[in-house]
Amino acid sequence: MTVLVTGGAGFIGGNFVLDWLAQSDELVINLDKLTYAGNLDTLKSLSEDARHVFVKGDIGDKRVVSDLLAQYQPRAVINFAAESHVDRSIASPAEFIQTNVLGTFNLLESVRGYWQELPEAEKSAFRFLHVSTDEVYGTLSLTDAPFAETNAYEPNSPYSASKAASDHLVRAWHHTYGLPVITTNCSNNYGPYHFPEKLIPLVILNALAGKPLPIYGDGQQIRDWLYVKDHCAAIRCVLAAGRLGQTYNVGGWNEKANLEVVQTICQILDELKPKASGRYAEQITFVQDRAGHDRRYAIDARKLEQELGWKPAETFETGIRKTVQWYLEHRDWVENVTTGAYRQWLTQQYGV
Repeated sequence: MTVLVTGGAGFIGGNFVLDWLAQSDELVINLDKLTYAGNLDTLKSLSEDARHVFVKGDIGDKRVVSDLLAQYQPRAVINFAAESHVDRSIASPAEFIQTNVLGTFNLLESVRGYWQELPEAEKSAFRFLHVSTDEVYGTLSLTDAPFAETNAYEPNSPYSASKAASDHLVRAWHHTYGLPVITTNCSNNYGPYHFPEKLIPLVILNALAGKPLPIYGDGQQIRDWLYVKDHCAAIRCVLAAGRLGQTYNVGGWNEKANLEVVQTICQILDELKPKASGRYAEQITFVQDRAGHDRRYAIDARKLEQELGWKPAETFETGIRKTVQWYLEHRDWVENVTTGAYRQWLTQQYGV
């Protein structure tokens, strides 16, 4: 038995591959383009593991995808491959359209061609699981109910618009061609191996380096935080038992304002690695808010719990402590991903 994972050298995809092989001997074919956010160091522990086959390639390359499908005959495709950073999508939207829209289209077409030729039993058992985001639903006020699977799509950034488009393609390929798809829409992930352009790893690393901790606007933007290993468990659950054509929201039931998240990280660092003088929170710096910044996201994950019995194992308090500890213990991984080009981008983006 074999599964094909796309984007499996990225943050969530890499964690998924590691968790999958920690509890299964099923072969994983890992297709990743290795953009700046794809990192083989995340998968270093699998370098000699015959259960993991890494292939550098693009989901938009039909020949590569079709050849892999024909060669390995996977029973499922789990699609993590995506450009995923809102700030970068504002600066360079074309890359997001190319990967998230056209790439998903090409992947769907390659998978459809493969699936249609399978014997009936394998065809019936096959699954295409598309991993998406809560940002497709737009923004919420403080009094709005959390996003449910029935919410209308109202994306507000080039990133979320491109992911919304990919979700619509996946839905259409199910309803038009019968492709056995399931979609998950997750809230903000955090945890080990997170590329340090996102809030939590950026704050941890800047704090340790004595640099400013940049917070957009007033810092009161609210997000639901999901520990990445909880997300991986949810995906395994949906892949095993999710209903075809359905969408499942995956959330951590942890709504936190960005400023509160940063303050919590600073408190944990004060405890685990105190500064010679002063406290880490003194490095907090407010910067100009980004264009079109959504005010609040919140996920209603009751459908997933009621239908499939999944709920997160970590609270924000336990998950964020594990995350800070991981970054303290893995400075070599951090050094390998924070190149000069990345540091230049941080200066350009935040002005600090």
